[in-house]
Amino acid sequence: MIKVENVSKFYGSFKALDNVSFRIGKGEVVGFLGPNGAGKTTTLKILTCNSYPHSGNVMVAGNDVLYDEIGVQNSIGYLPESAPVYKDMLVWEYLRFMGSARGLHGKELNTAILRVASETGISDRLKTPVAHLSKGYRQRVGLAQALIHSPRVLILDEPYTGLDPIQIIEIRNLIKEYGKTHTVLLSSHILQEVEASCSRVLIINRGKIVADSPTDELLNKNTVHACISGPDPEIRKTFQSMTGVIYLGDSNVSSTKGTYFNIRLKSEKLSREELSETVFNKVTEAGWKLISLGEGSVTFEDLFISLTKKETEEEK
Repeated sequence: MIKVENVSKFYGSFKALDNVSFRIGKGEVVGFLGPNGAGKTTTLKILTCNSYPHSGNVMVAGNDVLYDEIGVQNSIGYLPESAPVYKDMLVWEYLRFMGSARGLHGKELNTAILRVASETGISDRLKTPVAHLSKGYRQRVGLAQALIHSPRVLILDEPYTGLDPIQIIEIRNLIKEYGKTHTVLLSSHILQEVEASCSRVLIINRGKIVADSPTDELLNKNTVHACISGPDPEIRKTFQSMTGVIYLGDSNVSSTKGTYFNIRLKSEKLSREELSETVFNKVTEAGWKLISLGEGSVTFEDLFISLTKKETEEEK
């Protein structure tokens, strides 16, 4: 449903996207993560025909963003970070306006308004002026307009902004349900919600895709924790430079026997046993002392910080 191939985008001499490629199929809910300035917004603008690539190909629901803008826009529902609502309208007037713009009329339009109002939990707000809504309810109205024409692809930029915990759960469940039969690309800074909502995650940094994996594989158990006695800078440099290994972080631990250096590592290619053996060999070859070696733990935040930080450091 979404196909991005070798896409690059420049703003003057700045390369916002650098040969980006990924595909998202029907029935997938994919999280799109990256630090500020990484290329997320540029990618979303290209997918929604609000910007265009300088090279590469982009297809949305079989429509080329360069040659069939109307086809692309008819196929997607888009919720930008700031919900595009008109505050001087009643909620139902706004949804009627947006539905009409999407080609809906008469009974079909009225049915669509009632459907999305129910799905997004705003049925009791249809006669309320948009200006009187809380930020969370405005976000719901923005999501309703994105769904009103039953798009095949849903693109959501920070859909949880302004929602309270109960509203977040409700919108999360709606997104997951919608994702069973449609394609959903979700950009959010709330990492735990991406983990809870998405079956797959894309991470972009400095215009490049640095991770593209199913969520459960990103959080697999191939993680080890090692406590080492040796020079901190050399230990850190040795394990940060290992190919195919994600350096999750480190810390110093003091005891009556001395100060030790704790590290956490993860690999998507090596089993935990293989990773443990590699750590043991590295420590032995360097002449350091291995105090302990065992199973580690990893969080979504760990991975996000590690992957984006590593990519940035490699380009310095």
